[in-house]
Amino acid sequence: MEEYVIGIDIGGTLARAIVLESTNFEIKDQLTKESSDNGLELVQIIKSLVRKLENNTKQSFTSLGLGIAGLAHKSGIVRYSPNLPSLIEFPIADEIKKELGIPVVVGNDATVGTIAEWKIGAGKGSENFALVTLGTGIGTGFVVNGNLLLGSNGFAGEAGHMTLDVNGPVHLTGQKGPWEYFASGNALNRIVENEASEGNYPWAVNEAGNWKNVTSEHLSSGVQDLEPDSLRILDYFCHEISRGLINLVLLLDLDRIVLGGGVCEIGEPLRSGVEKWIEETLIGSEHRPKVGVKLAKLGSSAGAIGAAISTTNYF
Repeated sequence: MEEYVIGIDIGGTLARAIVLESTNFEIKDQLTKESSDNGLELVQIIKSLVRKLENNTKQSFTSLGLGIAGLAHKSGIVRYSPNLPSLIEFPIADEIKKELGIPVVVGNDATVGTIAEWKIGAGKGSENFALVTLGTGIGTGFVVNGNLLLGSNGFAGEAGHMTLDVNGPVHLTGQKGPWEYFASGNALNRIVENEASEGNYPWAVNEAGNWKNVTSEHLSSGVQDLEPDSLRILDYFCHEISRGLINLVLLLDLDRIVLGGGVCEIGEPLRSGVEKWIEETLIGSEHRPKVGVKLAKLGSSAGAIGAAISTTNYF
């Protein structure tokens, strides 16, 4: 008889739940529901997802995995979550256990996403790789020497906040010059808008009607059409991404980098551009094995899939 595991990825707007077959990690069912940053309300949302999926699959789950953006402590307490601003110091694992009567494993969303890409995605076969999600911000997770990197509290992987320019612009966190300011999805939108407003991106302005309407979607479209300014801007952005990645390679001696998140909808031109800049600017590159760059395979499902897999003992 097949055994199933369940994981839920808690985002700022949606809670995504996925049921996997526990041996081959094949998706058996999935549901989404609006999320909440009210702790007790969120617990009820999670409970309803679990009960619905139990009914759908005719299974009783023996544990639950959760992935949450922010500082998700290994004890099951959400210390702080930027996407769920009211969910501070909330003991989510204990509260869910009271409702469902089963143990709950809690991890950062990028960390559990890393498990998913490692086991069944683009990180499979590597013992030293990073998952880097380029979305509104930058999330990272690491496998080092065949082990998931957690740190003393389970907080390892906040590389988006490492400082690249101590005298740089102030990020929304109050930091000056973090990697996330230069290389996230928000950063790409800002770069594209600035280029358009300064008269350096006439093709996109023509497409959008005026410079204020130009977004990264125009860039993506222009790149597919090999439009010169779009290619120039993408190359600059790939360099910004690579600056942070090079620090990670120097620190951890990675052999592979997996790029995920909404920005990666640009596809192969982004992947190859990042890989090119790593080869050109990584110190000692000509004496190192090539660091492979791949696009993530699991998309928006990675967090929930990884959360489900985490119930089989990764935390």
